[in-house]
Amino acid sequence: MADDGDGVDYAGRAAEILGFSRWWQIVAAAGMMAAVSPYQYVWSSIEQPLAESLDIALPALGAVFSFYVVFQSLSQFPAGKWRDSRGPGALTFLAALLAGGGYVGLAYATALWQLYLLYSLGAIGVGIVYTVAVNTAVKWFPDRTGLTTGVGTMAFAGGSALVVPYVRANATVAAYSDVLRNVGLGILVVTLVGAFLLRDPPDDWLGLDDGEGAESDDEKGEDRSDDLAASLRGRAYTTREMLSTWQFWLLYAMFVAAAAADLVVIANVVRFAEQFGLAAVVATASATLLPVAAGVSRMILGEASDRFDRKRVMAVSFVLAGLFRLALIAAGSSGSGVAFVALVLGAMFFSSPLYVYFPSLLADYYGARNSSGNYAVLYTAKVGGGVFAGTVTGYLVATAGWVPTFALGGGLAIAAGLAALLLRPPIGSGLEADAAAAGE
Repeated sequence: MADDGDGVDYAGRAAEILGFSRWWQIVAAAGMMAAVSPYQYVWSSIEQPLAESLDIALPALGAVFSFYVVFQSLSQFPAGKWRDSRGPGALTFLAALLAGGGYVGLAYATALWQLYLLYSLGAIGVGIVYTVAVNTAVKWFPDRTGLTTGVGTMAFAGGSALVVPYVRANATVAAYSDVLRNVGLGILVVTLVGAFLLRDPPDDWLGLDDGEGAESDDEKGEDRSDDLAASLRGRAYTTREMLSTWQFWLLYAMFVAAAAADLVVIANVVRFAEQFGLAAVVATASATLLPVAAGVSRMILGEASDRFDRKRVMAVSFVLAGLFRLALIAAGSSGSGVAFVALVLGAMFFSSPLYVYFPSLLADYYGARNSSGNYAVLYTAKVGGGVFAGTVTGYLVATAGWVPTFALGGGLAIAAGLAALLLRPPIGSGLEADAAAAGE
């Protein structure tokens, strides 16, 4: 029986439980992530026709995106706790109704409060899908956490690239209602299929007696990498235990900063391009290719974080993300459309894997058994990033202008990268010896 380099045949055990390859769980999770991605990545393309149709000032719509981030983030903790104890099926069915119905409802909205309500309800559905999909990777792939969370979150970013050109081509007051309704129906159908397919492994699936994995930690020795972490050999932290460690709070602050830098570009890239007087094709190319860069990077850098020291990959990635944001300002100021698009892609390539690094590192440090609930708590940090990208950015732009606002986003990304170098495994995680051997 083949194993994955540490004496445990994860793929074989998963196939015994499922009756098919565990990779189909990732396919289902990725499909759902792609389906709900328009809520985050298509917003900058639909806000203009919505504003014109409902005669609402664009700054007022900035709060819609903030509401989205708040509800998408805060919904993940109760959803994650439910999923850890009862599985993903019924929860994902509810998510399909909320996320699909929210977008369909937007087609018929006639007032600002309706936009707030519908986008918030849809955001809850997105939050459920997100925590279910990411933690499907954590639960079924303790040996390839970075890569498989990268595939799922890549779909969340890259899936909307299929929708953005369709939306941009029909982003008029006359056509957008049909666009919103069609996108909503697509979300509903794909997520319902995912609800039917997804399953969780039993808690003891890695302890099945098949003659593999029986050797002790001493016998495994150096064959076990840091990336297998506490989810395989250390303790399974409860949420309360996790909250008592300083590492969690540093991760939380880093998440706020990195998410703020990431979302300020996602939510405002079209208006930022227009601010510099760049051609409409530059704004369209940026909005279309942005999720592609974000998606591809999550798989590539997720795999890199499995193969190399995860926190150092994270540190370099965030610092580069900040530097590309600062260069983006220079490209816009010079009126170079090609450079502007290229730097948008670079900025997103290095910042978007934050949604791979954090769940993977959290599972490294605190285990996989309670990963849905634990990551959901950490993910609430995205609320801070969303408020910055929406409401705070609107205020800063009005008072200081676009350039200082985007420069602040770049500084936040750099700060998050430097902070990553301070991380150490928590005492009791089972990783202290590895950290000491690595000179940390």
